[in-house]
Amino acid sequence: MVRAVKRAFRYRFYPTDTQAAELARTFGCIRKVYNLALAARTEAWVSRQERVTYTATSAMLTRWKKTEDLAYLNEVSSVPLQQTLRHLQTAFTNFFAKRSRYPTFKSKKKSRRSAEYTHSAFRWRDGSLTLAKMTEPLAIVWSRPLPEGASPSTVTVSQDPAGRWFVSLLCVDVIPDAPATTAVGVGVDAGLDSLLTLSTGEKITNPRYERADRARLARAQRDLARKEKGSANRAKARLKVARVYARIADRRRDHLHRLTTRLVRDSQTIVIEDLSVRNMIRNHTLARAISDAGWRQFRAMLEYKANWYGRHLITVDRWYPSSKLCSTCGALAETMPLDVRSWTCRCGVVHDRDVNAARNLLAAGLAVTACGAGVSPQRETSRTGRPAVKQETSGVTQGIPFL
Repeated sequence: MVRAVKRAFRYRFYPTDTQAAELARTFGCIRKVYNLALAARTEAWVSRQERVTYTATSAMLTRWKKTEDLAYLNEVSSVPLQQTLRHLQTAFTNFFAKRSRYPTFKSKKKSRRSAEYTHSAFRWRDGSLTLAKMTEPLAIVWSRPLPEGASPSTVTVSQDPAGRWFVSLLCVDVIPDAPATTAVGVGVDAGLDSLLTLSTGEKITNPRYERADRARLARAQRDLARKEKGSANRAKARLKVARVYARIADRRRDHLHRLTTRLVRDSQTIVIEDLSVRNMIRNHTLARAISDAGWRQFRAMLEYKANWYGRHLITVDRWYPSSKLCSTCGALAETMPLDVRSWTCRCGVVHDRDVNAARNLLAAGLAVTACGAGVSPQRETSRTGRPAVKQETSGVTQGIPFL
């Protein structure tokens, strides 16, 4: 079975001075239009309880272009300006659906610098891309080929804080299902000492990229703090800090891509725990290490790759006692402090905390596949109808922690 998906292919490119100036001007106009539209929609709601639509803001944009103060909006392509109004509409839709917070104004220094071009605002010919208002094609570094016969429907140009330019081409790609594997499934327990622990007993080392570059980052930040605000030297120092952060993020992203691709190709079913990373990073002792591990990014990659390749991804409730439950006899320990890395159950089995958790996650996930409810090992739930992920009653047989 094959499936057609919309897939973005991201490449680095090197603009000429003229192209860089044109894109910088476009970014500024996008930010101005977004802020004007947000202010207009906010004022309409606060003063008149009126919801302004995308169509109304588009008409506003036409009027703004005819004024003397905003006539410079005509100097850039109109498509990115219309697209930013659509993005604002999406932001309000998500806000009213309680999926996100109220939209905020774009900042010149902190907001992402990007512009989105639809098919009418660029020319794609013989593997070269030319944007509207430009005479020369972009000098793109084709690090990997586009799908054969693919033609981009949307192009997004962006510049990261380190000053690097990227272009993202949205194309339709045909992805065949990955071949079936002999492995029924794998449970994955995320951690800090080991980034991932699999139910097979394999532990994947946490590379800790932020810790590896911490000295370099601290030195760059000290240099930045000494520079006078608004000076050219401060701008240079800020770029050095941004490059260190970019190096950390690039290496982490590459590592997670390799791990998630391997898991999806090797396993038919993947079971993970539903971790609340936002709440976990409130622990100031572990916040830096958790952020460096990239658990949220790992899950996002795993979700879309499993969907692409026809794999089954199961998420187990975060309250499921995977670490405290004996994967052999089903006994449940009352407590399991974080410093206890191995423990002995009353049945005599010595457990590695992380491996035991991964095995319990796999068992619960396979039970979901079999009968539609989270079932833990050696636990009966068919008569009660209660999901096993919620059964943490302290009255059951207790394991004995081993320090």
